[in-house]
Amino acid sequence: MYKSLKYFKIMKLTDDQLKNIKEQQTQESKTKRVTAPELEKILYEAIPALDHGFIRVIDYMGDDTSIVQSARVSYGKGTKQVSTDSGLIKYLMRHWHSTPFEMCEIKYHVKLPIFIARQWIRHRTANVNEYSARYSILDKEFYLPDPQNLAAQSISNRQGRGDVIEGEQAKEVLKLLKNDAERTYDNYETMLNQKFDGSTIDENKKGLARELARMNLTLNTYTQWYWKTDLLNLMNFLRLRADHHAQYEIRVYADIMLDTLKRWVPITFDAFMDYRVGGTEVSAKGKVTIQKLLKGEEINLEQSGLSKREWNELMEAFEITDKIV
Repeated sequence: MYKSLKYFKIMKLTDDQLKNIKEQQTQESKTKRVTAPELEKILYEAIPALDHGFIRVIDYMGDDTSIVQSARVSYGKGTKQVSTDSGLIKYLMRHWHSTPFEMCEIKYHVKLPIFIARQWIRHRTANVNEYSARYSILDKEFYLPDPQNLAAQSISNRQGRGDVIEGEQAKEVLKLLKNDAERTYDNYETMLNQKFDGSTIDENKKGLARELARMNLTLNTYTQWYWKTDLLNLMNFLRLRADHHAQYEIRVYADIMLDTLKRWVPITFDAFMDYRVGGTEVSAKGKVTIQKLLKGEEINLEQSGLSKREWNELMEAFEITDKIV
């Protein structure tokens, strides 16, 4: 499914990083704990995201049976059939049970643009350790959108994109993004390397402190972090970030993580896609509206007691396009 390691030389992984991945993938350990065979196949692999980013699964705990075990508070896998486990997991998902899903955990190594990291960190339900630009120097790598993902501000959505920008305008925008990123990084390097001592240069002095020099960098500069979370909060993250309304760049990462979810806990994945991603929530007024429509009764926006946005979202969810106002 994923590109071979040769591809990652284009992605600018260093020889040391490639060597490290090879070493991690060839190591073997005996364990009495449950493992997910399909996830093991891609463990440690750098899966490309955007132009210079990637996601790696580097550790995990538990599988579908761990969820079932927790729900039943039993001593191991027991004698239940897979179909029975599936039914229980679906029940837990359908009724919004939470703690059994918290028994599984996963840890990712993610390389991503800073502006996506700042959006991602809003999900305050994970353990995060980010690359420190106070301690180390950030690489000269910037995210530049593909032309088809370069769009104007949406007129109807304050935090979304509208029509795609094309032709000379697109070239101008990409040029501005590239030039600004390169210029600020060059200045970053200058400040790190220039030796300062008040108004004079002293060979015994060092460059500007890294914690200060970094503030000059653009938000499309790449950073990295380890992100560890439990299964429940991973699904909460994916329900929002793999949605078609989410920003394209973070959705790229979420889509990759969806595949790792399927490899890790396939029964839970199916229930998640059915009840969380493919399902919809309906308010009491929305339920009455749908009931009347099923009975063939006439009902409109004013009669429903819903706001225009609620009405349209309900009609879109049930694909009743002729009722959208």
